[in-house]
Amino acid sequence: MTETRGLVLGPGGVVGTAWTAGLVVGLRRAGVDLADADLIVGTSAGAIVGAMLATGQDLERLGALPVDATASAPATDPARMNEVFAVLGDRSLDPAEARRRVGRIALAAETGGEETHVSRMAALVGAREWPDRDLLITTVDVETGERRVWDRSDGAPPATVVAASTAMPGAYPPITVNGRRYMDGALAEGSNADLADGAGITVLVEPLAHLFPASPTAGAPGVVRVVPDPAAVAAFGPDLHDRAASRASYEAGVRQAADAADRIRGAWHDHKSAGRRRSM
Repeated sequence: MTETRGLVLGPGGVVGTAWTAGLVVGLRRAGVDLADADLIVGTSAGAIVGAMLATGQDLERLGALPVDATASAPATDPARMNEVFAVLGDRSLDPAEARRRVGRIALAAETGGEETHVSRMAALVGAREWPDRDLLITTVDVETGERRVWDRSDGAPPATVVAASTAMPGAYPPITVNGRRYMDGALAEGSNADLADGAGITVLVEPLAHLFPASPTAGAPGVVRVVPDPAAVAAFGPDLHDRAASRASYEAGVRQAADAADRIRGAWHDHKSAGRRRSM
């Protein structure tokens, strides 16, 4: 595994999705193609970009989401979202218990039907089949609070799994996959960077680094972490789901790619594609 390349794409809402897509596109223009990763781990916004990257979709369209597409906009429940963050911020709770409570909040929130969100993600991601490569997408079981990691062997449609990974309570409904309901994978381990442990080099992209603590593996040897700079954070604005900010966020990612490429290029090209199978 020491010669493999891992790519971890973290959560970030609409603006973080656009910024991550812009970063990936900009890196490719600079000669660093993250699609060459042996393993891609995607969580929430990262699940969208990761699925599109792994299946060869056009990432540039993520920088131009229609602002007035009310039919595809989430039916957010601000009161429920406030409850979620209050529970997650309660340090007296065991993390698994906190996630179970968040799951109950998610089930009670008025955020539209599951089918609408799955259709939204199907249109956005584009791919109908899993790629023949290592793509892991994370979710959290609303009942148990446990992380559930999905890949092509599970037999679930990729758009449904991506919808579950992006189902932040209060913004989107929990999604049923193979008979159980799941919510946003970021509720488990943030960017879930531990799933890439063992890779010779891991590029860790964390769009919400300005809001949340770094992943535990962020400073580990062989990990190159890329986060939004102050100009990108300004482009995001205060609302992570603001479609009007997607173009500016995308362009901020493209701009940051030049510096990121200098940090990634040597190690990325030194590690050959050795293939890496899921072992969990």
